[in-house]
Amino acid sequence: MTSLLHLDSSANRSGESVSRRLTALFADTWRAAHASAGYRYRDLTADPVPPLDTAYCSLGRRVERHGLVPPAEVDTLIESPAEKREWALTRPLISGLLAADTVLIGAPMYNYSVSASLKAWIDRVGFPGAFTDPDTGDSLLRSTRLVVICTRGGAYGPGTPREGWDFQTPYLRTYFGGLGVADENLCFVSAEMTTAGLVPHLDRFRPLATSSLAAARAEVTALAAAAPRSGIPAVRGTTSMVPVSSRTPD
Repeated sequence: MTSLLHLDSSANRSGESVSRRLTALFADTWRAAHASAGYRYRDLTADPVPPLDTAYCSLGRRVERHGLVPPAEVDTLIESPAEKREWALTRPLISGLLAADTVLIGAPMYNYSVSASLKAWIDRVGFPGAFTDPDTGDSLLRSTRLVVICTRGGAYGPGTPREGWDFQTPYLRTYFGGLGVADENLCFVSAEMTTAGLVPHLDRFRPLATSSLAAARAEVTALAAAAPRSGIPAVRGTTSMVPVSSRTPD
């Protein structure tokens, strides 16, 4: 059965959130093309992932000392109630990621990077060895398709003055690539200048914001309708030759 894991991380849970509107468009299109039974959702703001603590670190280091330990065997290495609690919080996230054919992440830019709620999920799910086949050493996420919806209040695309200030897309590409997701399965869709209609000095960039959002909606719809694991090239997102930016993301 085809499956989709949908994660939202915008602190703005209202209908004004551009990232939430775009991920909802993807999810609705995906469920129309596939069975809804394979759809799972988590709002990382309403249902946050707890930050890591000492017990998580202790268990993780012990696992690393034992080499590649599959998640099913981590229980045998737990030495305290605190470690048991941390693993109980962590294992379902790992299982959910492994079970998904497609992972959809709404990732608004906060202070040039990702939100704290998304970072907490990333930190916890990145447990040592969780996505490595112990027999072959290959990544268990090689065929997983990752679709990241990036929204930015300003412009950070190629050719813009603040292109080098984007620590959002490169970070996520590096992180998930490091987990073993194939480059051809890393899909990024960007909607820029999302605050052009809100911030007075950006008002003149409304047409660019409108065109960026329209392009993002088209990309999202096409990706959602496509079959997973189809080798779709990574979407680089909308490019805006805009000389200004805003830190307000979503």
